[in-house]
Amino acid sequence: MSNQELHYLGLVEVGQQIQRKALSPVEVTQAQLERIAAHDGALKSYVRVMADQALADARQAEAEIGRGEIRGPLHGVPVAVKDLCWTAGVPTAAGMTLYQDFVPNEDGTAVRKLREAGAVILGKLQLTESAYADHHPTVVPPVNPWNAAHWSGASSSGSGVATAAGLCYGSLGTDTGGSIRFPSAANGLTGLKPTWGRVSRYGAFELAATLDHIGPMTRSAADAGAMLGAIAGADPKDPTASLAAVPDYLAGMERGLQGLRIGVDARWNSEGVDDATRQVMAGVLAAVRDLGGELREVVFPDPTQAIADWFPLCAVEAAVVHESTYPARKDMYGPALSGLLDLGHAQTGTDYQKIVLHRHDFSGKVRALFQDIDLLLVPAQGVASPTLERMLTFGTDADLMSAMLRYTCPFDMTGSPTITLPGGFTDAVTPIAFQFVARHFDEALLVRAGWAYQQVTDWHRRHPAL
Repeated sequence: MSNQELHYLGLVEVGQQIQRKALSPVEVTQAQLERIAAHDGALKSYVRVMADQALADARQAEAEIGRGEIRGPLHGVPVAVKDLCWTAGVPTAAGMTLYQDFVPNEDGTAVRKLREAGAVILGKLQLTESAYADHHPTVVPPVNPWNAAHWSGASSSGSGVATAAGLCYGSLGTDTGGSIRFPSAANGLTGLKPTWGRVSRYGAFELAATLDHIGPMTRSAADAGAMLGAIAGADPKDPTASLAAVPDYLAGMERGLQGLRIGVDARWNSEGVDDATRQVMAGVLAAVRDLGGELREVVFPDPTQAIADWFPLCAVEAAVVHESTYPARKDMYGPALSGLLDLGHAQTGTDYQKIVLHRHDFSGKVRALFQDIDLLLVPAQGVASPTLERMLTFGTDADLMSAMLRYTCPFDMTGSPTITLPGGFTDAVTPIAFQFVARHFDEALLVRAGWAYQQVTDWHRRHPAL
């Protein structure tokens, strides 16, 4: 097997080959480290490579597998984590110069669970400042491996780039307003934003506590299900983590879409959406029909207020996170994050209560929508693969902001689970994505739907030429 073929094996597939001893976790880890060394100087996806620790963990996995002690589908597989997830003894900066010397004394829960599943952690991946909109001015943003002139997504930019470029077999991202979905769309990945509370947030820097979700970014739905199965579940260190049992997300995924009721709001899915995204959505609708899904017309609750409320809500919660250092150390903050925190400080208690009430109202309407459907089909974003030049106008171009946020923010406000899937390419040969959305804690259905779609399409099997 060539190194190129090895790097782009699926996470589940490479795990199966490792566990039946056709591949060595040490050799696979070494190959990944060599590929990072060869390509990440240009791509900038890693903040820190943990080579010595990764090789030690790979040797341990090899010894355990040699004794027949298989921990699960991730055993021996090299992955990487966003650099807001604590890693014991390894700096964790959350994209901030303020925390560049912070060294946690324990792993965050999601990282700990990856290690307990036998995964080999290659290193820490770059992100925007405190997981908000922009990278700190001192950080060189990760480069989209499909086309360097196009946005690589935010805030899990490093996770998106590294996974797409074959510099890890899967990664952890976080999503507060779209930060698993944007880089998954930008880089042609399968990103799974779980239900809020499905994955413990302990040991992960907060942006906004009631909006933050931790989830997997991978190259297929099966791989996303395998990673989610490892990190999901109750955690005594995070009382907001759900106590609900964690299913086997890979069991039954081959059942397909036959008989599933899939809601489509044709008006909402097309207003303010570019032609390339519309074409992809038309192709997805045809594939869903062919797979036996029952398409149902629905009217999605008007998300305008929820999207408008997202900014001050995120701002208030972020201001609480940073109250000990902002504005006291404002000089260490970049302009985007400073602006968010200033917005948070400007809100009154009455402002905040109105947002809370609006959010409960909107969430209830979205829950009610799922009484008549199993899944909702929506674009990932209204503008397919924007260029870096265009994204410079994000803060001032109301149409661009609306198009980018209208399919992401609402599902952070409701805490709903979504899976982002690649569904085509632009004329610039950059990826375009769409989402399935499900009821709370129905991630297994998202994996099943994603797997079914990926059996009849090959978008997820296409990779950038580095």
